Amino acid sequence: MFAAYLRRWGLAQDGEPIVTPTSRLLPVRYGDQFAMLKIATACEEKVGARLMQWWGGRGAAPVLAHDDDAILLERAQNAPSLIQLVHNGSDDEASLIICETVAALHAPRPVAPPPLVPLDLWFDALRPAAKTHGGILQVAASVAAKLLAEQRDICVLHGDIHHGNILNFGPRGWLAIDPKGLMGERTFDYANLFCNPDDSVATKPGRLTRQLVIVSRAAGFDARRLLAWVVAWAALSAAFLLQNGLSPERALRVTELAAAEFTK
Repeated sequence: MFAAYLRRWGLAQDGEPIVTPTSRLLPVRYGDQFAMLKIATACEEKVGARLMQWWGGRGAAPVLAHDDDAILLERAQNAPSLIQLVHNGSDDEASLIICETVAALHAPRPVAPPPLVPLDLWFDALRPAAKTHGGILQVAASVAAKLLAEQRDICVLHGDIHHGNILNFGPRGWLAIDPKGLMGERTFDYANLFCNPDDSVATKPGRLTRQLVIVSRAAGFDARRLLAWVVAWAALSAAFLLQNGLSPERALRVTELAAAEFTK
């Protein structure tokens, strides 16, 4: 799978292949540059690759080469990660970095974006999960339905903003990778950071309330609306996990925490 691209783009393998459910990745050298070759095996990755090209390195990792199925990205090196920042006691700083990066992604561009997935379609998985499992998922589905019917500040969305998808590129700053490629209310893109970076942080007492204040101030929107999107997104994440036979425990716990705060 990689050989044709290694020849076409003059690449040298620089690490072991990485296999995910939606793509195949290979660390490479592109001349004197560290790069990552990513070949899509799912349609959503192709949408994300086109969006990476459209961003043009502003808020996202620079694209060095691309075709319909593959993309060659500049590769971040061994700088401290946002996950490390959080575990070193700098959760607030990590959230502010995320907010700054997302704002760059959301900034208008002079040309129209590629075709993207409407946010309401992205939420299709929540309705059947709520019907099957009920409980907090049913509550969250009602919150999501209202949000989706009354979306504001529509823009291009990354769709999967979390601490592992924003990397330190040294002099270039913090840049995003691995977008889903959605279109919808900008507040949605900030919701996933409340489910991350891991169980111990996301469900820590008081963390949700504190980060709501920090993120809503930094991004310039209403904290209560952000909280509603956290309820909706965490439930959708749980639905995706259930759909794939994975444990939804963390996502459900964040849904419950956010819903409890929302109903106060």
